[in-house]
Amino acid sequence: MEKLIYSFPASKVVEQRAHVGVVGSGDLEILVEPTNTQETVVEIRTGITGFGETWRQVIERFVSQNDVSAHITINDFGATPGVVSIRLAQALEVGKNA
Repeated sequence: MEKLIYSFPASKVVEQRAHVGVVGSGDLEILVEPTNTQETVVEIRTGITGFGETWRQVIERFVSQNDVSAHITINDFGATPGVVSIRLAQALEVGKNA
């Protein structure tokens, strides 16, 4: 099990908590929680080791496009970068409309 943590400056607030996805069958679970800080902290737990650079790139792209301050927890079970991007977008949408 590998644990990765990334932090980025951010300014927009996520309005509400969000939970999307499930861990299992090559998918992932994402939990988004609003924070009072001006940063996004992403904590990733994955059973697939050695992909830290790929994770960093996917997360950097998401944060640069969305600029949301939140604590994001990702529990991964082998999801592809495309699935990660889709789930992050979905979680952000749920956090805006919950």
